[in-house]
Amino acid sequence: MSELKRLSSSPHVRDENTTGSIMLDVIIALLPASIMGVYNFGLRALAVIIITVASSIMFEWGYCFIIKKQSTILDFSAVVTGLLLALNLPASVPLWIPVIGSAFAIIVVKEVFGGLGQNFMNPALAARCFLLISFATHMNHFTYGIDAVTTATPLAMMKAGNEYSVMQMFIGAIPGTIGETSAIALLLGGIYLLIRRVISVRIPLTYLGSFAICILLFCLLSGRGFDIRFIVGQLCGGGLMLGAWFMATDYVTSPVTPNGKIVFGILLGIITFVFRSPWNTEGAAEGVSYAIIFCNLLVPFIEKVTPPKIFGREGEKA
Repeated sequence: MSELKRLSSSPHVRDENTTGSIMLDVIIALLPASIMGVYNFGLRALAVIIITVASSIMFEWGYCFIIKKQSTILDFSAVVTGLLLALNLPASVPLWIPVIGSAFAIIVVKEVFGGLGQNFMNPALAARCFLLISFATHMNHFTYGIDAVTTATPLAMMKAGNEYSVMQMFIGAIPGTIGETSAIALLLGGIYLLIRRVISVRIPLTYLGSFAICILLFCLLSGRGFDIRFIVGQLCGGGLMLGAWFMATDYVTSPVTPNGKIVFGILLGIITFVFRSPWNTEGAAEGVSYAIIFCNLLVPFIEKVTPPKIFGREGEKA
């Protein structure tokens, strides 16, 4: 009788991608936006990026060391968290704020809940929302250029009815957070992630599409007509591109089911519109951050109502 071979438990799918390789791809994809941020805001932006990334690594290593857990800094997830947080900060913030944000993201949101794969919301966005609530003055102080001239963001100009340039928003020559200003840089990063098959197009496409439809309906109902300039401006502003391509697609805090990703993206677009509603004079420019955090909490329910089809189930007889 031939010797029986043991078979390990499922899953049996093998993939060359590792956590480290995926995180490296995300870092590479964020480089265009990071470079544009440093170009637009000068060495101050570079200092914010370096301090945020370094403190994120330090807090992750320190936490693992204190609780005697194997260090996870070599999977580069702390680098990604730090870089995403830095790109969500204004270049003018005091340099101690990124350190506090990194501590909140790594320790409170990520490690306390078990580390990578266990957190229930995006650590970088959770930290940004925490900083927005705690240090609103610093977090809403936007400048532009290496001379750090204080000015209003394009979304604020749109809401006030002032003139704005869609081309400058697309290129990135506008005030805002370090990584949100250049739509073209973020699109290049998103395309890279799609080519590398790190992310699926379902979430970004449905997110941007549903938001665009909401803005179009607003234009029609408010008498603007088909105002393509306003629609494109809304898509390029307020960190929507950064959120759609790099935050909403986070593996841990987004649905795993194909239909769930579509539902998730649609909800994100609608809720972002509600938070940023042009009808509301008090609408939050940070609507993208709040919308993603809120929808992160809905992921278990979305997955429950969008289960994948089970093979062979339809052929069963009662």
